[in-house]
Amino acid sequence: MKQFPQVLLPMLLLIPTIACAQKDRTETLRSGGIERTYTIHVPEGLPPGAPLVVVLHGYGGSNDPAAFGMNPTADRHGFAVCYPQGERDGRGTSCWNVGYPFQADMPIDDIQFLDDLIGHLHRRYGLSRRNVFCTGMSNGGDMCYLLASRRPELFAALGPVAGFMSVEILRRDDSPHPTPLFEIHGTEDRTTRWEGDLENRDGWGAYLPVPMAVGYWAAKNKCLRLQTDTLPAADNGRQVIAHRYTDGTGGSEVWLYETVGGTHSWHDTGVDTCEELWRFFSRYIR
Repeated sequence: MKQFPQVLLPMLLLIPTIACAQKDRTETLRSGGIERTYTIHVPEGLPPGAPLVVVLHGYGGSNDPAAFGMNPTADRHGFAVCYPQGERDGRGTSCWNVGYPFQADMPIDDIQFLDDLIGHLHRRYGLSRRNVFCTGMSNGGDMCYLLASRRPELFAALGPVAGFMSVEILRRDDSPHPTPLFEIHGTEDRTTRWEGDLENRDGWGAYLPVPMAVGYWAAKNKCLRLQTDTLPAADNGRQVIAHRYTDGTGGSEVWLYETVGGTHSWHDTGVDTCEELWRFFSRYIR
């Protein structure tokens, strides 16, 4: 039998570690009878059972990690990030099926897809099934509210950015499972309005004012206290008012960062969005 020279053995022992060290990889998963696409970022040296953050793009967006800037935060704090790609609706626009009026004939079940995806990543990469978090921008943020209502047991916490909670989600929510939630939202957002759109003037379906939606989840988590602080102004002058509902069931909290004058943006929030999201999520590592 051939044997490797002893001088090569140390090099060979390094091969599994190098082969397992992942950066960004775009892969597919079959869910609901179709091939779905996602991009995964696994920091080098990430241990088994590490947390997972799922990042959902906005309406018409893509799963390009560069659009969010979450990877450096993952590298600093030690968690994996997955960026799924939404399918196209009847308008030909990539999205998440959250029940907009014009999505009535869209057959895609994105809740099932995300459920399948989390299980798949657990098996493929050895990531935690308990420490799974989800954030999303705009339509992706709306999806966070839908998940909080329909499949809250999948996630340790949720973090919508510039998202809304529709009246339909509110009226259909009968889940007994409260979920910590953190919304970041600009007061001058003209796409997902801070004041809501109960008359459905914009065509996305009727949705609640942002403070009312967050207050609903604070009540559902049975939070007993509200602390409001004004954070130091950002470099661009944005002022953020932090509303933190605390003392919830099992120590859960619900936060709302009100970006005064903020627009419909992941980055123009007055804070480091990725760092603040992880600051919230990391409270619920189990």
